[in-house]
Amino acid sequence: MKKYEQDGVLTLDDLVLPSDKQLEKGVAFIECVQEIPCNPCVDACPFGAISMKDINAPPIVDYDKCTACGQCVGICPGLAIFVIKVVDDKVLITLPYEFYPVPEVGDSVQALDRKGETVGVAVVRKIRKKNKTMIITIESSKNLAMEIRNIRVKK
Repeated sequence: MKKYEQDGVLTLDDLVLPSDKQLEKGVAFIECVQEIPCNPCVDACPFGAISMKDINAPPIVDYDKCTACGQCVGICPGLAIFVIKVVDDKVLITLPYEFYPVPEVGDSVQALDRKGETVGVAVVRKIRKKNKTMIITIESSKNLAMEIRNIRVKK
């Protein structure tokens, strides 16, 4: 049994990581390990960068095909897709957000890891809505690129 099956928290060892070069270009990063019949991310990708071996297999991102357009982020019912782009010493992370209050562009927010623990501070750079899910892009320190997976609004 894998550790995340016991505690519910994925680690980087459980995932296929993009290269530093791919992170500089920007890519969708999927943290889905569930073997369930679900494929909206595959259908949402206009570039064919997301595939599955079969309907029950976890999705796979071809990082070379991915353009970081973000069409997959708000469509995932498991909120398991993020777009990550490293720019110099900063990272832009686009993530799904379904909590209140909704932050505003320019707000400083707490950056949370996979356990929901605060790992740093981020600034909200963009907000859009996809279906009922808010898609929020934050900027934070580059070293948190593979750690930040949610935010907490400080209001």
